Amino acid sequence: MADGADIVMDPSRSADAPPCRRGAAVAFGPMSDDVRQLADDFHEHTMSVNPTWAHMLGDYRFADRYEDASRAAEEAEVTAMREFASRAAAIDDGELSLQDRVTRAVVEFQATSSADLGECRLAEFAVNPVFGIQVDAPITVSNLGLPTVEVAEAMVAKFHGIGQHLRDTAQRHREGVASGCTPAAFAVAETVPQLDAWLAKPLDQDPLLQTTTPPEGVDVDAWRQRLVEAIETSVRPGLQEFRDVLVDEVTPHGRPDDKCGLVWLPDGEQTYATTLVANTTTNLTAQQVHDLGLEQIAKLGEEYRKLGSELFGTDDLPALYEKLRTDPALRHQDAGEILAACETAFARSREAMPEWFDRLPKADCAIKTTDQGALGFYFPPAEDGSRGGVFYVNTSNPSAWGRFEIEALSYHEGIPGHHLQLAIASELTDLPALRRHTVFNAYAEGWGLYTERLADEMGLYSTPLDRLGMLTMDSMRACRLVVDTGMHALGWSRQRAIDYMVANSPLSLGSVTAEVNRYAVWPGQACGYMIGRLEILRIRAEAQARQGDAFDIRQFHNAALDSGSVPLAVLDDIVKARLP
Repeated sequence: MADGADIVMDPSRSADAPPCRRGAAVAFGPMSDDVRQLADDFHEHTMSVNPTWAHMLGDYRFADRYEDASRAAEEAEVTAMREFASRAAAIDDGELSLQDRVTRAVVEFQATSSADLGECRLAEFAVNPVFGIQVDAPITVSNLGLPTVEVAEAMVAKFHGIGQHLRDTAQRHREGVASGCTPAAFAVAETVPQLDAWLAKPLDQDPLLQTTTPPEGVDVDAWRQRLVEAIETSVRPGLQEFRDVLVDEVTPHGRPDDKCGLVWLPDGEQTYATTLVANTTTNLTAQQVHDLGLEQIAKLGEEYRKLGSELFGTDDLPALYEKLRTDPALRHQDAGEILAACETAFARSREAMPEWFDRLPKADCAIKTTDQGALGFYFPPAEDGSRGGVFYVNTSNPSAWGRFEIEALSYHEGIPGHHLQLAIASELTDLPALRRHTVFNAYAEGWGLYTERLADEMGLYSTPLDRLGMLTMDSMRACRLVVDTGMHALGWSRQRAIDYMVANSPLSLGSVTAEVNRYAVWPGQACGYMIGRLEILRIRAEAQARQGDAFDIRQFHNAALDSGSVPLAVLDDIVKARLP
């Protein structure tokens, strides 16, 4: 959900889409001075230490900076987060309004979990061939707005900041070798060729040069030359140092495939528990998450058998999985087909929205193809309206996509998934900026996964085969609970994780391997999807039970979306207050 490429969207909807409707805004009322100050201070701090994210959101005050990856910056951030958590805890919530209590809870959870993660020193072993800087930086830079001459010029300093980030990252890995916290060997082996490929590109074809169009008043040739000079003198030396440290110093100590999980690192069990809390916003143990995954896999088996019998005349799960992963007739053949399928899904969703949602975002969502990054991901709109939301679908290997997978992905990443969630959040101007832009993994990805099933309720899936795609996406997310915890808490090997997913989903071996690699290098994150969906469904079911015939799905969706991204327990409190 946090990658992308170049686009500037007109926020108006296309002519053939229904007009946006704005539901009645929640009356938030006056905010406590203490809570408002806490929220504003926290957001200001967050933007200053995440300047590229701030730039992405349309806050250009820090456009000349890039994130500081040094240990000193990490230690300072832990201290700052502990102080914010203490400030939040010191505010008595007895007299606070609902939204003030939510704001206080958001700050306290975010600050505490951020500090806890910082103390785990994840940067010492965080080599990531899926979402690492070598993948993320070019995509992100290509999405940064350049509304003024000053912001465009600030990009030169930002590029120097990228170079420093790379050098600091190299140093963090040296520290990891010294402390015995090293990355999985396969992650290093896959990242080094990516760095080599970047270094091999001619300077004037560097991927960072794919920026948005600079504004009038910029001498484009001279500006571009300054960017090239920053790449030559800072970015490329940083890439080279990072690459050399990985090859010469980290590779000899990389963890083998049978020890790819955190459990094999010093304090690895506690580190993984910390990542689970941050990514699920619950206190579920690794074993509880593992068991939930096994339960979901069993339930999905029954759904596959029923739909498989209707479509293919078989309820044999291994045979059904094999057909879905190998039948050429069920695979896409070119990028155009995939883009068209995404557009069809969006059109169906837009038409159905008013019956299910009382509030729709002002910003539109575009669909773009890419040959980099994850299979599908979403970029939220800029708050200043300069860019709408963007759903990216990776079409570098069209045959990797099953024809049955595209609609579920489109609903999850775009409409009514992440786009409604994040675009609406950005438009909640009655809330502090912090609440509009904070993203909790379990809430965000839980909502995305919830909308895949909601799309079925809405009648959006075009064919029974597309409904089967909904099950394949569920299989992947349920397997995540099993194999993520398996590797990082139970000591599973990478091969055991791959074998489990192949046996319990229709994903191809290549897709499974890519998924398992992702979980290995990003512990806990993948568990947020299904945990979040299950909690949202539980909260909705309880609201229906309380309200009976008075329950209105549009009002539930208002309650779920009108407060921005929150921890799951806080979402439960919001819905109980809004739908008593």
